[in-house]
Amino acid sequence: NQTRERRKMARRYDSSTTTFSPEGRLHQVEYAIEAINNAGTCVGLLCSNGLILASERKVTSKLLAPVKTSEKTYKISDECVLSVAGLSSDASILIQQARLGCQRYLYQYGEPQPVEQIVKQICDYKQSYTQYGGLRPFGCAFLFAGYDTFHGMQLYQTDPSGNYSGWQATVIGANNSAGKSFLKNEYNKEGEGIPDVDEGLKLAVKALNKTMDSAGNGEEKYELFVMREKEGGGVEHKTLSKEEVKVILDKVEEETKAAADA
Repeated sequence: NQTRERRKMARRYDSSTTTFSPEGRLHQVEYAIEAINNAGTCVGLLCSNGLILASERKVTSKLLAPVKTSEKTYKISDECVLSVAGLSSDASILIQQARLGCQRYLYQYGEPQPVEQIVKQICDYKQSYTQYGGLRPFGCAFLFAGYDTFHGMQLYQTDPSGNYSGWQATVIGANNSAGKSFLKNEYNKEGEGIPDVDEGLKLAVKALNKTMDSAGNGEEKYELFVMREKEGGGVEHKTLSKEEVKVILDKVEEETKAAADA
């Protein structure tokens, strides 16, 4: 009976983003977060010599033409890249906003914008969409990977409420709790230290495998991106080709078989 009453109460308050329910919740914001929990998964890893963003590509139909650019990973500036989980149409507005902010900062101060400042700017914009009537929250979450001279390589996660947090390793999207619990056990295992990029790529693929519905996915289902520091300063970005992804998948399969036999 109490549950039925609660449901009625939720229905009364869930049409507005600006009205709190008696339990102190904003239902529309919670629903937006729920939409992300059904989206293609993204994994972010901070490595000893770089950053990794690994994403699941949702192949909806074999008849679709192959994509010319990435649908999951977007370049914001020379020092910052993000991965999207959720509605890509919503994300494109925020990506444009982030790019514009970066270029304005560069023009005004003559140096790249610090990574956390980019993230905070976007989160302030997201938060404003939860506070004014007639607006709805953005149905997307981001993993920001970036580099600045103040704090080096950094990884941040944002959500529709406008909250953000810094991470060493995290997962957003479908089945993210399974991916997070895997990383909790395997990342910096027994104090071995943060993995390098080569080890990190295998770890990211294993984490994605934990979140995917079916085992034995082909290389077209994975998108792997690496950011590394360049020797002369600055960073280089690289999205791995299908052939390179296949090599990593084969290594992961070998390791999984060896662990099963042991």
